[in-house]
Amino acid sequence: QVQLVESGGGLVQSGGSLTLSCAASRINFNIYTMAWYRQAPGKQRESVATITPLGSIEYSDSVKGRFTISKDNIKNTVYLQMNTLKPEDTAVYYCHARGPTRGFDYWGQGTQVTVSS
Repeated sequence: QVQLVESGGGLVQSGGSLTLSCAASRINFNIYTMAWYRQAPGKQRESVATITPLGSIEYSDSVKGRFTISKDNIKNTVYLQMNTLKPEDTAVYYCHARGPTRGFDYWGQGTQVTVSS
């Protein structure tokens, strides 16, 4: 059974840093695209950062230059290093895995990140 388990969320002051982790079970990082999404109260879920099997990376404009996505293929874990956090980064952050064909699409349970001003 595929599992994505996020950790590392919490409360941090504006300007601070957090690192989120997503431990993946039964996911082959060599064929799955991994991503971090977030959803703030009253807003739609949005993509934050994506890393492909070959390591190509994309960021949303709102986090570019502040967040870094990375993965460890041995530990089957994907990370999101978040620096210079802002109150508008407050959201539930979700780990997502997308396989090479339709029907292979998985979400973690989410981890709360709260940035105080």
